[in-house]
Amino acid sequence: MAHKRFLAIGECMVEMAPDGAGKYDMNFAGDTLNTAWYTRRALGEDAGYEVGYMTCVGTDAVSDRMIEFLANSGLGTDNIARLPERTVGLYMIQLDNGERSFAYWRDTSAAKMLAADPDRLDAAFSGDQILAFSGITLAILAPEHRQNLIDALARARAKGAEVVFDTNIRPRLWESPEATKHWLARAAEIADIMLPSFDEEEVMFGDKRPADTALRYRDLGAHTVIVKNGASELYAWSKGEGGFTLHPDPVQPVDSTAAGDSFNAGYIAARMKGADLTDSLKAGMALSAQVVMHRGALVDL
Repeated sequence: MAHKRFLAIGECMVEMAPDGAGKYDMNFAGDTLNTAWYTRRALGEDAGYEVGYMTCVGTDAVSDRMIEFLANSGLGTDNIARLPERTVGLYMIQLDNGERSFAYWRDTSAAKMLAADPDRLDAAFSGDQILAFSGITLAILAPEHRQNLIDALARARAKGAEVVFDTNIRPRLWESPEATKHWLARAAEIADIMLPSFDEEEVMFGDKRPADTALRYRDLGAHTVIVKNGASELYAWSKGEGGFTLHPDPVQPVDSTAAGDSFNAGYIAARMKGADLTDSLKAGMALSAQVVMHRGALVDL
């Protein structure tokens, strides 16, 4: 992976996270945003790497504050559109023994319009770069906009971009299980790297083991499939290398928010720096292990 530019595509939201003392801290987060944020930090201060974020926000004060936050975090904001009739979404984290659940408010989320304009997508996706999106990115879009995004990513891939897809299955965001399966398959067909989580795939597809998940996405066309599996063995399959497992070091999580997103970031950043597959997986596991020891999605380590 020789790319020096990385663009994540999705929804950044206002995050309300418990502070451990009965109150909530306000932050900004979202699955693909978390990955972009941690990728920027994992790459360090090297000016040779660019990390950007693509979404839509409103023109209100909280949207202004969000863009300021992204820019101050070292993320490129050139591909963020402003929509005056909409604002940004919000979610609240609830914790039970380190495991999180979420409540969402996103009916007027501007990010739902991020793939409305195919020309805007083509302009953002041009050039030699890594493009990352997720099942949440797809789920919040109207079906015709999902197709716009898939088509634009396919065009970019044909011109040399590398496409990364985290399935990140949130059934409540989808209109039906059939729609979920259909669009995850369409994404897998144009993805170079798949980053599913086994617990979600087990529920949605009935997979018996992580290798089943990897082989299913391999057969749809992915070149590399990395099946995250919490504290259990990670399974990876790649063209030319076959399949193998790695076991993460044990940790006692405080908050598992962004565990998978930060893994993605550690893996992507390591590959961008030229690491091989195994070392990149270890970098992802090491970063994720640090993140889950703290509260909230974005943690300064």
